[in-house]
Amino acid sequence: MTYYLSFTPSAKEDLLLLKEAPNLQKRYNAVKKTLQFLITNPKHPSLQTHQYHSLRGPDGEKIFEAYAEQDTPAAYRIFFYYGSERGEIVISAITPHP
Repeated sequence: MTYYLSFTPSAKEDLLLLKEAPNLQKRYNAVKKTLQFLITNPKHPSLQTHQYHSLRGPDGEKIFEAYAEQDTPAAYRIFFYYGSERGEIVISAITPHP
């Protein structure tokens, strides 16, 4: 199954800030690659996708975390949930790991 991505307003802003920051191009490219994997296979092993138990979506959806980077200080993560339409993945945040 092929999925399609929707973005919350804050996730769109997160992505735009990464794209426009000249010093964050490597991270932006890693995030883009992760988004492509999510479209084709949200459970791809390199994403290390797992449920993030301390958050819920706006209607109580389970939130998942996918790795965009690993073994990097403040490595980027993508938080998402499955939307109400078939094949929809809603990106809720693109953020560095605390």
